[in-house]
Parts: sequence; C-alpha cells; structure tokens
Amino acid sequence: MSLDPKRAEAVLSDQGLQESRTGMSTAPLLRVENLRLHFGTTKGVVRAVDGVCFELDHNQALVVIGESGCGKSSLARALLRLVPRNVHAYSGRVFVDDLDIMSLDDERFRREVRWMSISLVPQAAMNALNPVVRVGDQVAEPLMIHEDLGKQPAWQRAQEMLQRVGLPADFLRRYPFELSGGMRQRTALAMALVTKPKLVVLDEPTSALDVLTQANIMNVLKEIRRELKTSFILITHDVATSSELADRVAVMYAGQIVELSDAARFFREPLHPYSRKLMASVPRLREDKKLEFIPGEPPSLMSPPRGCRFASRCPSRFERCDQEPPLIASKDGRQVKCWLYEERA
Repeated sequence: MSLDPKRAEAVLSDQGLQESRTGMSTAPLLRVENLRLHFGTTKGVVRAVDGVCFELDHNQALVVIGESGCGKSSLARALLRLVPRNVHAYSGRVFVDDLDIMSLDDERFRREVRWMSISLVPQAAMNALNPVVRVGDQVAEPLMIHEDLGKQPAWQRAQEMLQRVGLPADFLRRYPFELSGGMRQRTALAMALVTKPKLVVLDEPTSALDVLTQANIMNVLKEIRRELKTSFILITHDVATSSELADRVAVMYAGQIVELSDAARFFREPLHPYSRKLMASVPRLREDKKLEFIPGEPPSLMSPPRGCRFASRCPSRFERCDQEPPLIASKDGRQVKCWLYEERA
C-alpha cells in the first residue's frame, strides 16, 4: 500500500520534526528491513551489505563496530543512497518516521531526506571539504539549497553552528587547508548538523585524530545530542571511545549484523562468539588480562560461505552452523545471529 503524498509531506515537515523530538511520536525514527547493497567488479559481485535489519529510536545513539571490510561504510552510504556507479543490487526498505524513503524518486529524496532528515559525516573530513572554498560557504550551502536561505542568513546560521561545535566565529572566512585535522572534523560535523536533521551518520569521525582531540569531538557529540535531541549512527573501530556515546551496539561481520544489543549489557557480556573475541582483543584500564586475537581471516564478500559466516573462525562451531542462522531474539531483548542461542530464546 502506498503512502498518501500529504502524509509523507507532513512526516518530513518541521512540525513532524518537533513532534518526534518532544516524544510525541511512538514509531522508531529509523527502521531498516533487509537492506542489501552489492557492487559489481571485474572479479565478481561484492556483497557489502547483505540483508541488514535494525531499528533506531529518537534521541538514541547506535554504534556499529566490526573489522575493516565488513560493510560498515557501505551501510552508511546505503542509508543515504550515495551509491557508486558499479552498484549491482540495491534493495530493501528504509523507514524514517514510517515513511519508506527507498520508494522516493531521486529528486524528492535529495530535496526532502538527504541532509534534511539524514546527514553524513564522512570518514576523511578533508575529502568532504573543498580546499579552495571558504568554510562559511561550505557550511551554509545546505541551508541555501534545502531551505532557500539567502547568503547572509545562511552564514549567520553557519556561524552559530560552528560555535556550537567549538570553533570561533571567524573560521567562516578561513579555508580548509588552514585548519588542523580536528578543526576539519568539527567543520564537517557542523555541515552535517546545520539543517538540524533527525539522524546523523558518522563514519569513523575520530580515526585520524589524536587521543585528546578524539575526546573533545566525543564531548561535542554528547552536547549536541543533549541540546538538539539528535540521533546518531556512529561507525567506528574504536570500541573504547564509542562506549561513551552508545545506547545500542550493532556488530557487523561479512556484510551482516550478527548482534544487536543495548550498550550496557553488550560491553559487560557480549553474546555472539565474534563479539566476544572482538571485545577480548580490547585492552582494559582497570583489568589485567591477556589480550586475545581472532584466528583466521574474514571471508571474501564475493563468495561468502554457506551457513554462519563466522563458523570457520569460531571456537564454538557445531553441525548446525552449516545452516545460516537468523537474528534470534533473546528473552532480554537482545538479538544475535547464532544457533547457540536458539534454545535460550
């Protein structure tokens, strides 16, 4: 059944935004159902995102962790429909406040969803910034395009957002090549937040920064979330840093989500064998333990194995692992893609 156009407009209106932020909406902010993004290459089809399902509530932070090449960044691009030309398959359903944004044509998606409801902070901030265009023009550009603001009011809003992320007002007239890595990252964050979207996807926002700058960026994100009630999807390798912001954790492996859990229980007791190995490789400040490693290597996304994709590296493998497990819901609300938890569910 198709959604009435007037209803779709209402969902994406400012009124709908305010209702969702004041808690009047009971539907999840984001619902992803069987999302797939496959790339065609000369050697075969890469199944970067292969049947991903999850939900995210308003004013909630979801951290996505996993090894390099597991599909985390491809998931971010799939949500914003920033797909390359070599896309082989792109399907599934993505709902923002019950509006199926995958059903929208490209122009309407660009006008009403991308940067209005969902925005992105890319992995390398310098790649998102034009080195010969002033910072003020780049931060103000989404306002001029999506909200039809003139240059002066757009620059005023851009200045306010730069100050909100911890940059002086005079940075409007600077060029990106004049900024440090942390300053560029804050500028990219200001660009993503300036239209006040409901959801911001952050792809490795602190990966190239020193420890002190990482902490400052995380503090900015926590403050933004508290003031603007913004939801975040944080894609990262840094488990320790992500724990400061996370409400929920999604663990990706070989293009699939293998565990969904609330953050408190995940960091205390991960369920999936891959999650347990992953957390066992993270050093802890107040615990003297021998760090573990995950034997073997991730499977090729061009020819993933039948059954459980972690089976060849799993210390708990048994006969049932030759069949692919579903996401099994446990009694405490967590979900895990592992046959070990079938009876417990």
